[in-house]
Amino acid sequence: MRIRGRWTRLQWAAFFLALLPLANLIYDAYTGGLTFNPIQEATFRTGKLALIFLLLSLACTPANTIFGLRGAVRYRRMLGLFAFFYASIHFVIFVGFDYGLSWPLIREAIIEKRYALVGFSAFLILLPLALTSTKGWQKR
Repeated sequence: MRIRGRWTRLQWAAFFLALLPLANLIYDAYTGGLTFNPIQEATFRTGKLALIFLLLSLACTPANTIFGLRGAVRYRRMLGLFAFFYASIHFVIFVGFDYGLSWPLIREAIIEKRYALVGFSAFLILLPLALTSTKGWQKR
């Protein structure tokens, strides 16, 4: 049963399940379980999680139209916001920890390394989508 404006138990479960990888990352960082290069491992994990959640959010509409899973659409925004959440953490780790906020090094990395350019472009695409995902922005 769903009351307007309230989440179902399944939605709460999905929310907390989506936070488990972050809890695992924090635990591994605290206990030293992030391999011999912890910054690279954290960057890889958060980037992979951002991609997974983005693909899951994009799969909600085809799941509804092709397979008739109407409930999947309910999770689209949550999954998309988790994609942005993990992409933001990925970006902060890359810019803050890996490059130490050295803007000349960051600019050089974005220009020279294709994966950095693709990641930065993806973050810039996700940013307006996340900002306009609220009910207020959707009404505008």
